[in-house]
Amino acid sequence: MQVTDDGNCFICGKANPIGLKAEFSLFPEEKRAETTVNIPEQFQGWQGITHGGIVSALLDEISAQACICCGIDVVTSEIRIRYRHPVPTGSTVKVWGQVSGERRRLVDLKAALELDGTVMAEADVIMYRIRT
Repeated sequence: MQVTDDGNCFICGKANPIGLKAEFSLFPEEKRAETTVNIPEQFQGWQGITHGGIVSALLDEISAQACICCGIDVVTSEIRIRYRHPVPTGSTVKVWGQVSGERRRLVDLKAALELDGTVMAEADVIMYRIRT
C-alpha cells in the first residue's frame, strides 16, 4: 500500500482551508503524541456539541501520530471509542495517543480526548503497518 501526504489532512493538513491544522508534540521515548486544538462551532452535531465524527477523527489522528513519531507508518485498522461526555463546541481540548503494544504488522494504542483534565472520550486503536 502506498500513501501520500499532500498537506490536506482534515486534522493536521496546513493546506486544508477548513481543517483543524493541529500541531503535535511527539515523545518517541514514550511512544506518545499529544496535541491541543480548539473545536470550532461549525463542527457541531447537536447544537453546541461537537459531532462524534470529529472526536473520532481526532482520536484516530493522534494514534497515527504516536506511531509516526516512532518511525512506524500506519493506516487505521480498527478503532473502538467510548464517548464519556459531550464535548462542547468552542472548547480547547487536549488529545493524546500512546502505543501500548506491537504484534507483527499491528500496533495497539490507547488514546483520549480531555477537557480541563476530564476524559471526554477514549479509544482503543489498532493500526496496520504499511511498511515493515
